[in-house]
Amino acid sequence: MSNEKQVEDVVEETVDTEVQQEETVEESVEESVEATLQTEIDQLKQQLEEQENRYVRLQADFDNFRRRSRLDAEAAQKYRAQSLVTDILPALDNFDRALQVNTEDENTKSVMKGVEMVYRQLVEALQKEGVEPIESVGKPFDPYEHQAVMQVEDEAYEPNTVVEELQKGYKLKDKIIRPAMVKVNQ
Repeated sequence: MSNEKQVEDVVEETVDTEVQQEETVEESVEESVEATLQTEIDQLKQQLEEQENRYVRLQADFDNFRRRSRLDAEAAQKYRAQSLVTDILPALDNFDRALQVNTEDENTKSVMKGVEMVYRQLVEALQKEGVEPIESVGKPFDPYEHQAVMQVEDEAYEPNTVVEELQKGYKLKDKIIRPAMVKVNQ
């Protein structure tokens, strides 16, 4: 029996060794699987974070686009009359020149009265659209509102002051359509 006992002991040792090896293999497989899963989890977290950042940027871009579109539409509405006003200003200048003519004849005076009425209607229509003449004479020279075409020396005015308006300037709401052509005191 002693041999049997020895065989049993050897078998038992072999089984224990095999069990230990299996446990070691199982542990290393589990560790390997855990490491692989953790790597995949980290990659997925990183991808999710990148996608969230991309989504936030796209949302911000869309909000900016929507705001720019709204501002463009508001500006287009606000300045819709700009091209019409620009086309009408030369006619308005001609009316100004026509109204400066002195007349003695009664027929000419009645024609001038009609011209003045048409001029006033035209000015009122432009005012309804937000067109205003730029005040110049006696005001300090402003390069945004005035275009200096001459300089004079006049002691009645302070330096850098508009002395005479040669052509009226106009603005549409808060935008200069045409600067006034002026003489400026040195």
